[in-house]
Amino acid sequence: MSLQWRAEPGSLALVRDGEVLWRFCHGDDRPKPCFHPLALPGIGALTLDQPGDHRWHHGLWFSWKFVDGVNYWENDPKTGRPAGRASWTVTTAEPHADGSCRFVLELTYAPESGEAVLREHRVIEVGPPAADGAFTIDWDGTFTAQRDCVLDRTPMPGEPKGQANGGYAGLALRLAKFDARDAATEVGPVTWNEHDRTRPRAAGFEYGGLLGGREVGVAILDHPDNPGAPSAWYAVRNASMTFCNAAVLAPAPRRLAAGERFTLRYRVCVHPGRWDAARLATAIAGYPGPTPAAR
Repeated sequence: MSLQWRAEPGSLALVRDGEVLWRFCHGDDRPKPCFHPLALPGIGALTLDQPGDHRWHHGLWFSWKFVDGVNYWENDPKTGRPAGRASWTVTTAEPHADGSCRFVLELTYAPESGEAVLREHRVIEVGPPAADGAFTIDWDGTFTAQRDCVLDRTPMPGEPKGQANGGYAGLALRLAKFDARDAATEVGPVTWNEHDRTRPRAAGFEYGGLLGGREVGVAILDHPDNPGAPSAWYAVRNASMTFCNAAVLAPAPRRLAAGERFTLRYRVCVHPGRWDAARLATAIAGYPGPTPAAR
């Protein structure tokens, strides 16, 4: 197995035997830093970036929905970018010979032409790939309110003006259109509603299927210290979309006082094969690992 690093303006990728396993995109051509592709050897990309139906989807990425009523998620049709802007600096990018890598970012969230509402210190640790190409991404973001503010989302079903797609915000994953798609939590397969959505509450969420005739999957594990853990999840399985979100605001909007801080941590597991509830439970039992190095 030959591993190489491919550094280009605005991105860093790990290449295994000539194939990109993952690429972290941190240039300013996208409104958020993201991972795309997440891939497996001999199979190719499991993720989609800026698909035609949702140009604001970016492989594996993080975004709030509304901060004080300003939309940070969807693009404004007039500008092609969200009205709420994330800006960032990559302060650390440390690739290692074993294929692991550590990124540290400082992010600011502000309305266009406005002052910062939130700041985030983000640490991302990508583990070395296993022999079968599987790898993990530990994602750790600490947010500090710069003033009193409200983190909100599209209203949930059952709420006033609730929508079938309500609740999304936070760490999100847009996958390729797998064949025979399905999902599970640590207690068993999920149930999809009449809108091709599922909203379980669980410590982990596995989304898998067939890609090029081979079984693949991506699991996201919720850190037990996250606000509201175990996480509320929101996932879509319809004709055009394979999507999963650790929907931290689905239970309720969050009000922050100036200076208030909180941390969100997740582990993303990219793997061949499908994980059932038992395999997902085993992964959950092994997480969390050591806290990322000094912030």
